[in-house]
Amino acid sequence: MGSTSVGLRPVAEEDLPLLRRFMVEPELQGLDWSGFVDAGTIRREFNANGFLGNDHGLLIVAADGEAAGHVSWRPVQHGGGGRCWGMGIALVPEWRGRGVGWRAHRALCDYLFAQSPVDRIEAGTRADNIAEQRALQRAGFTREGVLRSAQFSHGAWHDLVVYSRLRQDPD
Repeated sequence: MGSTSVGLRPVAEEDLPLLRRFMVEPELQGLDWSGFVDAGTIRREFNANGFLGNDHGLLIVAADGEAAGHVSWRPVQHGGGGRCWGMGIALVPEWRGRGVGWRAHRALCDYLFAQSPVDRIEAGTRADNIAEQRALQRAGFTREGVLRSAQFSHGAWHDLVVYSRLRQDPD
């Protein structure tokens, strides 16, 4: 059995229903579901810039040529000049646990380091999301610490574990 090929690509028109599902189907977001949001933002953002803005972005995760989910990034500011990227991922259930996530994380880091001058990319995940923590570590991220009661979802506050990858970190 061969390895799954994983890549990133810009959002296409045919991806919009999948992206909308992540906004209106709680089970797709799992632990990170934080309530319904305006699903119309999918079409508006696509029409405005194809999800590739100057200060944020979103790409489709393609696994064996199939849309498996998405990765996104946004600026995070630490202190006066400490700008870095914060990244996230969401995969549909049928692609979870198959090595797609960590490879998509790594591909996004490679892309962001090649296309922007930032030295740091960070990601946070709920403390009880062990699978995501393993994916981040496998993608070359270093665990930095815990942000206590930093995320509200499912009616309660949850701790987040923060990870980072620096430009000079080994692949």
